[in-house]
Amino acid sequence: MLKLFNRAAMGCASRLRNVVYRRLGVEMREYCWLRAIEIPRNWSDIVLEGCALDRGVTLLCSGDIKRGKLRIGHGCYINRNTIFDAHESIQVGRSVMIGPGCFITDGNHSMTRSQSIKSQPITSSPVSIQDEAWLGAHVVVLPGVTIGRGAVIGAGSVVTKDVPEFAIAYGVPAAVKGHREHTNDR
Repeated sequence: MLKLFNRAAMGCASRLRNVVYRRLGVEMREYCWLRAIEIPRNWSDIVLEGCALDRGVTLLCSGDIKRGKLRIGHGCYINRNTIFDAHESIQVGRSVMIGPGCFITDGNHSMTRSQSIKSQPITSSPVSIQDEAWLGAHVVVLPGVTIGRGAVIGAGSVVTKDVPEFAIAYGVPAAVKGHREHTNDR
């Protein structure tokens, strides 16, 4: 009985978060399962399409307001304590799975030697994680990267360059080590 009550309470809290974030400006195209997440600002930059975001997920957008700057597709599951840091564009396709503790960013500090890094502007380059990709725990995705459809990124990897469709990549920096096998379903 206690489990049922707890589950009902979590469902009510998720629905309330949907209402609150919609009123703040987040575009939700379907109901989204939202645990205790954080969206500190630029709510109208974000589009959520029927996804699930677990406890501690942070959706951070900076810079000029732009609808769809951060978009998470239908059927995605974003695990605990993952951070998205969007300055220009982070696009997550449909049915993507992202493990706990990941960091995905499209921005970086400029690094001109004649100025302190703190005083320099952010540079950005779009990030795309295509349909059905899977990122293991504690993966870091850096600016300008496209992770292809169905690709798998191993836990603890740092993705600094594009990963092709159905590739298996891991390491620091992540490198393609193989490809998912095609099997005939019976």
